[in-house]
Amino acid sequence: MNGASREALAAARERLDALTDSTSVDAAKLADELAAVTALLDREAGLRRVLTDPAQPGEAKAQLVQRLIGGQVSGPAADLVSGLARSRWSQPRDLVDALEELANIADLTAAEKTGTLDDVEDELFRFGRIVSSNTGLRAALTDRAAGTSAKTELLHRLLGGRAKPVTERLVTRLATAPRGRSLETGLESLSKLAAERRNRMVAVVTSAVPLSDGQRERLGAALTKLYGRRMHLNLDVDPEVVGGIRVQVGDEVINGSLADRLDEAARRMAS
Repeated sequence: MNGASREALAAARERLDALTDSTSVDAAKLADELAAVTALLDREAGLRRVLTDPAQPGEAKAQLVQRLIGGQVSGPAADLVSGLARSRWSQPRDLVDALEELANIADLTAAEKTGTLDDVEDELFRFGRIVSSNTGLRAALTDRAAGTSAKTELLHRLLGGRAKPVTERLVTRLATAPRGRSLETGLESLSKLAAERRNRMVAVVTSAVPLSDGQRERLGAALTKLYGRRMHLNLDVDPEVVGGIRVQVGDEVINGSLADRLDEAARRMAS
């Protein structure tokens, strides 16, 4: 997003945080409601254009939202969508993208409140790895001919009872309503959003063998010092990384042996 849309989303995220800070607001229910409105606006291009038309007064658009969904969703959800309608957007699609992101943040907030956000973060990462390595599963989840119920049932068989409910909800929404994204890209975005809830960056660490607790702690401390932010490590094992380690933070990659070259790489990147 750029310009007006970026500012509108930032303001909406602040309103969402203020809402979910209240113990009276059910963040998981709010996520479901925002996801339902996302699906509505994704289907209805005309409504999207009306709600993002800069020539229309913001209050008139907010009132339209209340008439359309006020009796279908909770007050907090209707108020959030009304606030989005009052805002200015660079293009109609940005409004739908913002709503989808708010729904995902609300679900991650629900996980945070129950102390399961770290688990959700790890589960999203690991499911992404499974999808990348299993062509049959990827094909089943991205098959346009497969109905929503079939994909939902497949994911429930895979994740139900094995992953946190928030993880299952997030993955199911992504698989059944990809909105033009690849499954891998969507899962990566969800992982980054989960990390952001903790004000952390994500480092994807690939090593030839599993790292020990001490190695993970030293690596996490080195990366936190290097980037100046708390770092969450997503760990993966690849035997082809013989005797070494690969660390990717965003678009930056550090390669080197775990014991001998991490400090050297950190100094090189900092210089």
